[in-house]
Amino acid sequence: MVPSALSAEALASSGFDWVLVDMQHGGMDYETAVEMIRAIDLTPAVPIVRVPWNEPGIIGRVLDAGAMGVVIPMIQTPDDAWRAVDACLYPSAGRRSFGPIRVGLRDGSRYVATANERVAVIPMIETREALASVEEIAATPGVDALFVGPFDLSIALGLPPGDNDGKAPFDAAILRIAEAARHARVATAVLSNARVAPLRIDQGFQMISVATDITALSSAARADLDTVRAARPKGGDHAK
Repeated sequence: MVPSALSAEALASSGFDWVLVDMQHGGMDYETAVEMIRAIDLTPAVPIVRVPWNEPGIIGRVLDAGAMGVVIPMIQTPDDAWRAVDACLYPSAGRRSFGPIRVGLRDGSRYVATANERVAVIPMIETREALASVEEIAATPGVDALFVGPFDLSIALGLPPGDNDGKAPFDAAILRIAEAARHARVATAVLSNARVAPLRIDQGFQMISVATDITALSSAARADLDTVRAARPKGGDHAK
C-alpha cells in the first residue's frame, strides 16, 4: 500500500514468497510502482501487481516493468477473464503488445520466449456476478489462479466488510470458489491476515497474504508505544 521502494524491499527481504504492489488501493503511481518492482527484484520474492482495473494499457505497462503476476480486480464474467488473459499474454495466447523495456534489462532476450509460461494471470472473484460465473472464469485458458477479495465479496453478499467465516453466504461462496479452482486445476489466492491464514490453508488456498505494509507499520509502532507507556513510572519526575 505504501508508495515506497524501501518499504517494498523491506517486506520482500523478510522471507515472503511474493509481495504485491497494490495499484488499486495503494498510494503509488506508475513510476513509483516500477521502483517498487525493482526493489522486490533485489530479493528472492516474486513481484506481483494488482492493477487498478481490467485495462490492457496498465496491465501491459506493469508487465513491461517486471511484474511476474497481475491481479485483476472486479472481474465479473468469463468475457472479462478472456480480456485479462489477452492483456497479459503475448500472441498467439493473447494480445499483449511487445515492448519489455525494463523487464528485458532484467531478464534479457529470453524473457519474451518464456513470458507466457512465467506470468501469472490472476482474476479477482469479489462480486455476485463473478461468483455466479466462477466455474467458467476458472476454466478460461490462461487463467492461473482465482484471487478472493473477502471484503468486497462480503459487501456483495450483504455482509459487513471483512472475513465473515461462519456466516452461511460467505462460507458457501468460499467453498464454491475453491471447488471451481480445483476442478479447473488453477490455484486459489486470498487477501488475509495471520489470524485467518491457517483457516485459509485448511480450505486449500495456496497463495495467501498475511500482512500489509501499512498495517504492519502501524501495529508495530502502536505495540512499541504501548509497551513503553506501560513501563513508564507512575507519577514522579518523568524526565529521569
